[in-house]
Amino acid sequence: MKCLGSSWLMLLSHNDPRLSWHGHVSLERTASYTRPWRIPFAERTLFPPELLVPAATQAGVRLAFVSETRRLAGRVLPGGGSQKIDLCINGEVVGTADLGGQESFAFHDLPAGEKRFELWLPHRGDFALQSLEIDDDASLRQARDDRPRWVTYGSSITHCGEAASPTETWPAIVARDRNLNLQCLGYGGQCHLDFEMARLMRDRPADFISLCVGINIYGNGSLNARSFPASLIGFIRTLREKHPTTPLLVMSPIFSFDRETKANSVGWTLQNYRASVEENVAKLRDFGDANLHYLNGLQIFDETFGHLMPDRLHPNAEGYRIMGRNFLCHAAPILGM
Repeated sequence: MKCLGSSWLMLLSHNDPRLSWHGHVSLERTASYTRPWRIPFAERTLFPPELLVPAATQAGVRLAFVSETRRLAGRVLPGGGSQKIDLCINGEVVGTADLGGQESFAFHDLPAGEKRFELWLPHRGDFALQSLEIDDDASLRQARDDRPRWVTYGSSITHCGEAASPTETWPAIVARDRNLNLQCLGYGGQCHLDFEMARLMRDRPADFISLCVGINIYGNGSLNARSFPASLIGFIRTLREKHPTTPLLVMSPIFSFDRETKANSVGWTLQNYRASVEENVAKLRDFGDANLHYLNGLQIFDETFGHLMPDRLHPNAEGYRIMGRNFLCHAAPILGM
């Protein structure tokens, strides 16, 4: 127990087995903290070095448990920048804690009775949990997540660093609306159809899979007219090795100002990448993949929303809300969510 002012609280270690982690790929555990990763931590050296920083952020990752506690506090390793934690109780957002470089957070005056806690961890910046504190007389047990699993892969526009809080990313908006167990594999700047990512996704349980590809590949010129179609086909067919009939949606890039018609370092425009995604999904469908689907990213976010892209690349917080609503309208029915 720990005395906090005039109240006694139960101190929980970061590795308490009654705490459930969801939406991660692996956990980095030390004597003093637990850090969720969105790639296998033990195999991180097999991934491109540039991928490691975004993979160590917790977009879509949740920490859950069931308890009657009326108070919840936690300690974390100090991080930088604006980091927010959303607390959901029985599926409803009841509060947001802004770490702001602080080493602790707290929620008070929570509803009475047994309830399911779900902490949506910061979608940007570094986060590692050291401990939690709850009322000393409260029970504590694991919270399972048996909802249908949705795995989504993409760039910073799936990572959503500009979203207002962790539950306000567009994948979180969709998952919460459709009551899905989300695994967000959006990595800022690092969506290049890497083979290790295809293997990782192939080996993850999934009831729905979606990809949003093209913007990072355009920006880095990492794949050209020869290599992009082959990489996209190879990525999808790798997923199909263990998910042969899982509903799989491939979305082309959303609107992106001058990139639409300006050729990159390998001579392709964003329109070229968009057309290639559509063409090669159609090829695979012609070979019998009836549960593979294409969606034009402009249906999710087109030039009419350009005023919501302050840096002319990323939607702002309102832009991500619009993406979430449009994905629910146009993509979720295709996937059968």
